[in-house]
Amino acid sequence: MRSYLIVGGSSDIGIILCRALLEEGAAVTLLARDSSRLAEFPEGKVGKFIGDANDEELVKEAVLSAISAGNGRLDGVVHLVGSFAVRPPHAMSLEAFEQVITTNLSSAFVTLSIACKQMLRNGGGRVVFTSSVAGSLGLANHEAIAAAKGGVESMVRSAAATYSKRGIRVNAVAPGLTDTRLSRPITSSSATKEAAVGMIPLKRINEPEEVSSTIQWLLTDAPDNITGQVFHLDGGMSNVRG
Repeated sequence: MRSYLIVGGSSDIGIILCRALLEEGAAVTLLARDSSRLAEFPEGKVGKFIGDANDEELVKEAVLSAISAGNGRLDGVVHLVGSFAVRPPHAMSLEAFEQVITTNLSSAFVTLSIACKQMLRNGGGRVVFTSSVAGSLGLANHEAIAAAKGGVESMVRSAAATYSKRGIRVNAVAPGLTDTRLSRPITSSSATKEAAVGMIPLKRINEPEEVSSTIQWLLTDAPDNITGQVFHLDGGMSNVRG
């Protein structure tokens, strides 16, 4: 049985991905902050760890549990932890900036470090991170999240090189605006949503299922020669002028 760990499992995309992996017959372990959102997944069928993704001991427990569920192997890990912070530097304190870095980048490193250490012992695996269109495209007022997600993308490339000969594949997805709880500060207002959509060549925002299905593919069916890549799910925003 294949076994997967979703860090950030109570996010909208995490829940959709968990459902899809369970439908494939995989064992799934979730590390999440909001236990109430995991009620649909029965105990015994899904491993659940509640807490902060920067808690190294908790992440290690979740990784070891996922390995146990996979009879000694962890096939894949996805890191879905994120935050929403759109403010210019002059309106953001150093503390707020550091919190964005801690939430998005530091927790990604914790997942990478602990998961890869175990994967090296158990025959390799796949790790997928989430970036953002802001990680590669200059967007006004996105300095903090751009710094964090740009760091994630650079870390993905380096990790792909570090583990390329050890059976571990490391990739990322970089969505544009997606219809999730995290994006509601923009999507809840018709004016801000319209302005955001106007920047996207396809003139629509992502559905969370589109992001989830890409992550699932990278975890399960993507060719073994794909590593160090950032998949831009942004309606062409980062590369196309509509």
